[in-house]
Amino acid sequence: MALKDGETTTATASSSTAPNPTTSRRATPPPSSSKLIDPSPNGDADNEGDLDTGGQESSLSIVIKHGGSEFRIENLMQDHTIQYLKDQIEELTNVKSIRQKLFGLKASNGKPITDDLMLEETNFIDGMKVMMMGSQEKAIQDIEQASKSGLPQLEDDFDLMDDDFEMDLDARIPREPEYKAKIARRVKHLKIKMFNEPRPNKKLLVLDIDYTLFDHRSTAQTASELMRPYLHEFLTSAYQDYDIVIWSASGMRYIEAKMDELRVSSNPNYKIVFYLDSAAMISVYSKKYGLLNVKPLAVIWGRFPGQYTPKNTIMFDDTRRNFLMNPQNGLKIKAFRDAFKNRETDRELLHLSKYLSKIAEMDDLSSLDHRYWSRAIDAPKRHKTSR
Repeated sequence: MALKDGETTTATASSSTAPNPTTSRRATPPPSSSKLIDPSPNGDADNEGDLDTGGQESSLSIVIKHGGSEFRIENLMQDHTIQYLKDQIEELTNVKSIRQKLFGLKASNGKPITDDLMLEETNFIDGMKVMMMGSQEKAIQDIEQASKSGLPQLEDDFDLMDDDFEMDLDARIPREPEYKAKIARRVKHLKIKMFNEPRPNKKLLVLDIDYTLFDHRSTAQTASELMRPYLHEFLTSAYQDYDIVIWSASGMRYIEAKMDELRVSSNPNYKIVFYLDSAAMISVYSKKYGLLNVKPLAVIWGRFPGQYTPKNTIMFDDTRRNFLMNPQNGLKIKAFRDAFKNRETDRELLHLSKYLSKIAEMDDLSSLDHRYWSRAIDAPKRHKTSR
């Protein structure tokens, strides 16, 4: 089903009338007087009490966000299972239930979501919005066919050769004042939700999420299966010398969901200072690639003057363009893709822990050439991730 961004399609979870492509044959028809509750965030708390209608169970709804569109599923019951919900999602989105990852739904007992759980055993409330990730079968088949036909796998267009990258930086120098003005506006107006206070005499580590800490393209039953190996050990080690900030090009709800699913936000061995999302990024013009969205660290430096500076900051990202404004502070990490193939052999975070420890006592991190970080710790040669 193709939808334009912002469109919402609606399906009922059961029906006793004419056949409908989004109808489940297994459902029990709900009362005809089912009330559709506004799924807006402001409506969630107010309507929570509507679940009890004097002995007659009311039908519920959920909004699934996927691929820039929203899909509303109605006439759900508290005793419907997660598998049943996934079946409804599959009919609406053509993403098979086994490939779906639902962000935001949690088991009431704190354990991972399983398909046999009933909705009443989760944090589900009427009208809530849940982000779903997963690829349609056609997209997967196209990739597999390209692989079988011997066509080359596409790489990130912006994983530039180092010389081209530096030359491209020079090309934007005349427009520097414009970018500084954008950064100044972010520093002045950006709202940052603080989870923990910066610590004295600590350096700053800024981390991307997708392909850096987490394989966001593969499918699995739980987020932990797609987590990069040694993630918690890496963050625990880094926390000794660095304050940690998460900066993703995604939206804030997406970031919060991922950090909760990966149990980063609740780990007792380290603390995250704050998250930044796409709202903190700016657009810059590249002579070779046109308009790009990048992560200017000066936004952080401007909000925390004296605490965080170019000399005590390092950022990990799998895409080099994200530190186009501050290349001296960026370290391009090997992308973690195809988790099920590579999680047994991926040691990137383990080696980077050693690098961070080694440079922690240095006065100026921006004076280092982070492209050669593995040489500094005599790490094994980094092989290309299998694809």
